[in-house]
Amino acid sequence: MIKVTRLNGKAFVLNAVFIETVETFPDTTITLTNGRKYVVKETEEIVIQRVKDFYQSVSLLGHQHVGEDEDEE
Repeated sequence: MIKVTRLNGKAFVLNAVFIETVETFPDTTITLTNGRKYVVKETEEIVIQRVKDFYQSVSLLGHQHVGEDEDEE
């Protein structure tokens, strides 16, 4: 789940697994797989970063370790 803010200032959480697209025209619009759309205050970049953070927190994306080689043991 990611926390985002409606244009009226009300915060809510959204299940990031169901996000299909994130677009800016000019407000950031999140479209879910069921076709539902949410317009939020956050920028497209912030939404994408929150989705990446969420995926990493539930181990859907690997964790990146700065300065470590894959061959190190």
